[in-house]
Amino acid sequence: MAKIHELSENLTNQIAAGEVIERPASVVKELVENAIDAQASRIRVEVQHSGLKQISVQDNGSGIAPDQVDLAFMRHATSKIQDEHDLFNIATLGFRGEALASIAAVAHVEILTSTDGQTATRAAFAGGVKKFQEDAGSAKGTKITVGDIFYNTPARLKYLKSPKTELLKIVDIVNRIALGHPEISLTLASDGKVLLRTPGNGNLKQDVANIYGRKVAEKMLTVENEDPDFTLYGLVSEANLTRSSRNFISILLNGRYIKNYQLSSALLDGYGNKLGGKYPIAVLAIEADPLLVDVNVHPTKEEVRLSKEKELSRLITSAVTEALMDEDEASPLFQLTPFKDKTQLDQLEFNLKPNVVDTRRPDDFQLEVSQVAEPEGKTDITNKKETESKETKETKETAEKKENKQEEKEEKTSAPEYVDLNQVREDDQYVLTKSWDQHVKEQTALPPFAGGEEAASPVTSKADQLLRQHLPALRLLGQMGGYLLAEHGGDLYLLDQVAARRRLEYDQILASLEKDENYQQGLLEPLVFDFSVYDYQKLKDQLPLLRQLGLEMEDFGQNTLLMHSYPTWLKGEVTVQVRELLDQLLSSRENDGKSLLKLVAAKAAESNVSRRVNLTGAEAADLLLRLQTASDPYRDASGQVAVVRLSQNDLSKLFKKVK
Repeated sequence: MAKIHELSENLTNQIAAGEVIERPASVVKELVENAIDAQASRIRVEVQHSGLKQISVQDNGSGIAPDQVDLAFMRHATSKIQDEHDLFNIATLGFRGEALASIAAVAHVEILTSTDGQTATRAAFAGGVKKFQEDAGSAKGTKITVGDIFYNTPARLKYLKSPKTELLKIVDIVNRIALGHPEISLTLASDGKVLLRTPGNGNLKQDVANIYGRKVAEKMLTVENEDPDFTLYGLVSEANLTRSSRNFISILLNGRYIKNYQLSSALLDGYGNKLGGKYPIAVLAIEADPLLVDVNVHPTKEEVRLSKEKELSRLITSAVTEALMDEDEASPLFQLTPFKDKTQLDQLEFNLKPNVVDTRRPDDFQLEVSQVAEPEGKTDITNKKETESKETKETKETAEKKENKQEEKEEKTSAPEYVDLNQVREDDQYVLTKSWDQHVKEQTALPPFAGGEEAASPVTSKADQLLRQHLPALRLLGQMGGYLLAEHGGDLYLLDQVAARRRLEYDQILASLEKDENYQQGLLEPLVFDFSVYDYQKLKDQLPLLRQLGLEMEDFGQNTLLMHSYPTWLKGEVTVQVRELLDQLLSSRENDGKSLLKLVAAKAAESNVSRRVNLTGAEAADLLLRLQTASDPYRDASGQVAVVRLSQNDLSKLFKKVK
């Protein structure tokens, strides 16, 4: 066994830096958070070559005293906590004292800082070692410049993504911080081009407009709620403004961006079933007592432990539900909808005809004529007779209605009790439903229905293996509830028409995409699509792919793309469909063009074929015929089972004819 020895300080710093500094975006995050903790009101971030060459963060905060510069770059040196008790009451974004030491261990760092705006200190560090320190002049605040990141750790440098990807990571980090601190003016520039600028006036909706676009900000609803432990404020999008991933949900706890699945789910619960499987755009700012939050659980501090998490979840859900309800009530459609509520049974109905005050209750109460109060005042004999005659007639009609209701009740009582044959009972001698369900589960777990490579299983015959790629000519027997029944060679086939139609639609769209034979619909006026800085930078590189998809789009600047035409296979509202398509591209983890084409084709097929329809006999027969040439007739592109085959032997087992 090798001897145990103590590692050098330089090596330990490099190892520790690997936990904190993962990529250039990590440097930006740590430096910006330090600036916020220094009470800065203006922060400017500049990067060159996506931060791989240089990162500069300048603020107007409190600065660092000359005799404190060395301490600032020492590991576990901080001004934010004093002892172990402070770990349970952390009110700042940083507290470990690792950021500057970790950055200096893997890069060249230069700091220029001033506490009074008159005299300043300039110092440089490289590989964790101080190079020099001198007096200088500077405005109040701190400017830190980081260059040649990972110059001494080539393994870490090797596994960085493309410059575009690294820039997008930086943009995402700065966006989250800006949403958590609308009172701070944040500027982000890349290679001299400004990507983001927030005013710092405390207006969260204005920051949302700068990040996600003005049109998105206009459709954001304010959410507010509080209890003795938490205060909630934020913006959520209307139910018709959605995205295909959770990336547009920002949860900020005491100004810190965190990732918390339960709180995100609570947000979605507030929408109920209005989202349709999509995700909203949301910014939730939560203020809580630091005693309820433990942020010392992860190096990046994005994951926290939270006391009373269930209570906070309920607070979020109720706030979102109330905001959506207020928006529904304020809509013109809601205001024009007539109310059809019947008068409550304990309320009196008044007839304000001259000389008559009708205080009769509804028929259900069956009040006697004598119980109706006589009107005071004028006692015209003719009017009195007419009133009595009317009351007598109405009483008679009421009695007849009562008799009819009683007869209907007796008929219902005498009718045999309804028995749901789909429910398995203990006295059921056949247990058909149970056997059927179990059979379907076993059948779908086997090829050709399970997908993937054929498993070495004796229950799968060679005939079944051939059926995985080929569907025989089927004879239509009928359809029921959107499902088709067919047979071949004595075997029974059950077909889900929606999944089958999606498979055919997918094959057709994918073929046109691969052949670049998209028929396009031109627009008289181009449609304008606004994006966040993050999405805009990503889509600019995808313009050739978008043209292959049939979307003729061009860069219009200012985080905007113009669309001049779209493919004819897009159905429904063009703006909505194109937005969903672009969201799929943005959220996809696929890198190669072919995989993206398949993804787009699958999503388009799912959107175009979304419901069951009643097919005519000719349409159903044509569907069976076309399925024979499908790329995979047994499932759609998403893996949903389209065809289930029951052989004669399977049917015999169902009826217990095979032992």
